[in-house]
Amino acid sequence: MSIVSSLFKKQMPGKGSSIILDCAAYKEAIENKKVQLVDVRTPKEYSGGFIKDAVNIDFFQKKEFTQYFEGLERSQPVYLYCRSGQRSQKAASRLLAMGFEQIIDLKGGILQWNKECN
Repeated sequence: MSIVSSLFKKQMPGKGSSIILDCAAYKEAIENKKVQLVDVRTPKEYSGGFIKDAVNIDFFQKKEFTQYFEGLERSQPVYLYCRSGQRSQKAASRLLAMGFEQIIDLKGGILQWNKECN
């Protein structure tokens, strides 16, 4: 059982769950796997560095944000991050309202990732 699935079973039963993982757990969850990994920062922020294989979908561009996520599989986990963790939490709430079942957020965002995991 993966760390993420065990966390969901222990902490967040049922649909519509959101969890925040520290850098090490997040890295383990996404490493060498095909996941729905989304950077919700602006394109300018994204161009300054990002996590490998992350798709950039700007949280502030509501129409484009919604259109992109309408094309994703709602039953599969979505891994989010932003600069510091604030925006991705707002994005997680938006995605839960859209019917996504599992949202995994990076604690401290890319700033923490760059300190501890990169």
